[in-house]
Amino acid sequence: MQKSLQFLDYVVFLVYFVIVAGYGLYIYQKKKRKTTDSKDFFLAEGSLTWWAIGASLIASNISAEQFIGMAGSGFSIGLAISTYEWMAAATLIIVAVFFLPIYLKNKIYTMPQFLLTRYNKTVSTIMAVFWLLLYVVVNLTSILYLGALAINTISGINFYVCMSLIAVFAVIITLGGMKVIGYTDVIQVFFLILGGLATTYLALNLVSEHFGETGVMKGFSLLTKHADEHFHMILKKDDPHYLDLPGLTVLIGGMWIVNLNYWGCNQYITQRALGADLKTARSGLLFAGFLKLLMPVIVVLPGIAAYVLHSQGMFQAEMIKGGELSPDNAYPVLMNLLPAGMKGLAFAALTAAVVASLAGKANSISTIFSLDIYKEIFNRNAGEKQIVNIGRVVVVVAMILAIIISPFLGIDKKGGFQFIQEYTGFVSPGIFAMFILGFFWKRTTPNAALFAMIGGFALSIVLKSLPLGVDLSGLYDFGFAVPNTEGVYEIPFLDRMGIVFVVCVIGMVIISLIAPAKPKVITLDNGEQIETAHALEVDTSMFKPSMAFTVTALLICGILVALYTIFW
Repeated sequence: MQKSLQFLDYVVFLVYFVIVAGYGLYIYQKKKRKTTDSKDFFLAEGSLTWWAIGASLIASNISAEQFIGMAGSGFSIGLAISTYEWMAAATLIIVAVFFLPIYLKNKIYTMPQFLLTRYNKTVSTIMAVFWLLLYVVVNLTSILYLGALAINTISGINFYVCMSLIAVFAVIITLGGMKVIGYTDVIQVFFLILGGLATTYLALNLVSEHFGETGVMKGFSLLTKHADEHFHMILKKDDPHYLDLPGLTVLIGGMWIVNLNYWGCNQYITQRALGADLKTARSGLLFAGFLKLLMPVIVVLPGIAAYVLHSQGMFQAEMIKGGELSPDNAYPVLMNLLPAGMKGLAFAALTAAVVASLAGKANSISTIFSLDIYKEIFNRNAGEKQIVNIGRVVVVVAMILAIIISPFLGIDKKGGFQFIQEYTGFVSPGIFAMFILGFFWKRTTPNAALFAMIGGFALSIVLKSLPLGVDLSGLYDFGFAVPNTEGVYEIPFLDRMGIVFVVCVIGMVIISLIAPAKPKVITLDNGEQIETAHALEVDTSMFKPSMAFTVTALLICGILVALYTIFW
């Protein structure tokens, strides 16, 4: 297995780099007159088209943890891990219909700003600081570390050199603002999909050739024949991976909380759509939904192919890391088998995924710090140019911090996908409860929001630690607890999130009813003043989608129903 790039690979990669950097410079120079406008810098206000918004959402979402971690889960679990991608497609429709209108109607540009408008400054500031810590310490570090590790495995370039180079590349793109990020993400997604499909094509062809056949469709047929257990979307209680994907919870339980919180209440994601009009933003989210349907073909099927080939005696040494079988090696092993030129394309795809995610995350960190902390707390009189300059400094500082601390977090030992899910999962049920009641129940109070924020986190810790002192085996028959690899019964991660969310909602309702909030007076666009329990303008007419949106959304839902029916 060739763990280095050939001359042709470097040529292909250089072409990718020149195209992305050149196009980014072109966009920056074209819009340079606006770079001192903070809303244009952070949100590309009114500049991104629907296809740029959709592509940017996917480019920011797909990174090394998907290419490496999700392919590894495809190797060990199978197609069931695709639920994170396919349920996201349905979630994007819900966010487009119900969440976006509220943000855009009320001119919400950041998630802390929403909390300030809906609740109060205490809730907003606490969450702004929390999100900054989460984005820098968990998300930015894991994307950077896993990206560098994957690129090092494939190219043989020194790990720290890889980390530094992709960080610099991402910083250059980020300093141009959201407009540069959004439009270069279109190119990033093109390379991501093209290079990803090249690896899938190779993997399916290898399976065909191993069994004396030819063609990718035959390869897929052989996968379903020789790894039938890897093609079930709904896992049973006796499945060793039930703790990761607990049966119907992926359809009617905690998976919705994971996705709705990520796609609807996450600055890193929603920021792409907050600078557009409602029609454009909704179309962008639909486009992203279609792309999410395609992602398992790129990141999961290669992992299943590697599993079949490994079970047939191939890659025995290559799949070993630290003396043990390492599923996360599946994707790099396949990429290293690509011929010169094609490997360069796949290498460019992986780099594109990492750089786009880093740029998007760094921009969100910069936006929250500049608009919600620096301007709101330290300098309320800051001018537009000063805010933009602060934002650029924050981008550089955040990336340097990520480079310094990422090697010490044990990301490689835990697994990047699991690392991110575990740490964000402690807080996402409370955050989502705070947002969803804030959207749709006028009586929700700031104290109730604080309960969800703090109480939700505390309860998540308690449920995670519960098996250490309590025998939960009695819950097995009810499907609420299953044994882990050490034989200790614990509540599946997604079920814990569902429990915490329900408790948070009940607690918020009780607190809000016991101590109602004082009414606020808001001024509507027509000058009329009304008294309300919160400062958001919401009416049901906002949620009515166009006929074209409805038809397209139904098409996505139909495809999802078909996929889950076929691979149940």
